[in-house]
Amino acid sequence: MEYRTLGRTGLKVSELCLGTMTFGWSADEKTSFDIMSAAFDGGINFFDTADIYSRWVEGNSGGESETIIGKWLAGRPRHQVVIASKVRGRMWDGPNGEGLSRVHIMKAVEDSLKRLNTDYIDLYQVHWPDWETPLDETLRALDDLVRQGKVRYIGASNYPAWLLCKSLWISDVNGLVRFECLQPHYNLLHRAEFERELQPLCRDQEIGVIPYSPLARGFLTGKYRRDHTPPPNSRAKQDTQLRQMMTERNFAVVDKLIELGNARGKTPAQMALGWLLTNPVITSPIIGARTVEQVHESLGAVGLRLSDEEMAILDEMTSWEE
Repeated sequence: MEYRTLGRTGLKVSELCLGTMTFGWSADEKTSFDIMSAAFDGGINFFDTADIYSRWVEGNSGGESETIIGKWLAGRPRHQVVIASKVRGRMWDGPNGEGLSRVHIMKAVEDSLKRLNTDYIDLYQVHWPDWETPLDETLRALDDLVRQGKVRYIGASNYPAWLLCKSLWISDVNGLVRFECLQPHYNLLHRAEFERELQPLCRDQEIGVIPYSPLARGFLTGKYRRDHTPPPNSRAKQDTQLRQMMTERNFAVVDKLIELGNARGKTPAQMALGWLLTNPVITSPIIGARTVEQVHESLGAVGLRLSDEEMAILDEMTSWEE
């Protein structure tokens, strides 16, 4: 495993981060334990979750992923694991059951700490913007959590560049902790949102970048083909965004990943992760897994850096610039 500093901080994280959104949803507790153990044994020290995982599953109240991680952590050295969680989504009834107000954040973090079975969260991220709460209120609450030792670093997810820049300015002029990390939606097929403004901002301000959906909802693994009709109950059949990816242009990208990967002895998923890892702005792509085998495949991308020629080919095929 190779390790990178998270932005301008001194925190060292593995160049792959294990996303745990599937825990308590498509991966039961035992499978989740096996996935985390396989990742940890492979050198991954960076685990990403959120309090709302997996609230969307019928019968779940949210926090299932954090609870599973907390149980697994009980048998591991806490200081060897970097835990990232998020706050923003609805976690209880009532007008303050969601958002980024001081009231919501202060209760949400205590709940997350209990579920995670720990007294601190390494990276606490705002999951998406709250347009009804002033930025300075959110940042002052997060600053208090860092000063109290309950949180080590803070980050943002799904923030547009102007809002991230404004947040950095508020932290700077008020002497508050700042967002040291950004979690954007970024992969070979979804580039413009990050590259247009967020990438230059993160490069200039030395902000760590941990992109989610690096394999485009599994499309870049190559398991979906032109001549294959997804089963009625499959994810591809039910997932509108995934179906929208099934264009000739995108299938051509997968074909190229397979071709380039065959020359290196790598899978298309590993090549897609390698494309991200070759970008110096990227810190650690967040890999998802429903099985141990998927973890092992992702670990095959560790240390993979694409050549200038390979990058140029893939960039030209997926460019969003006119």
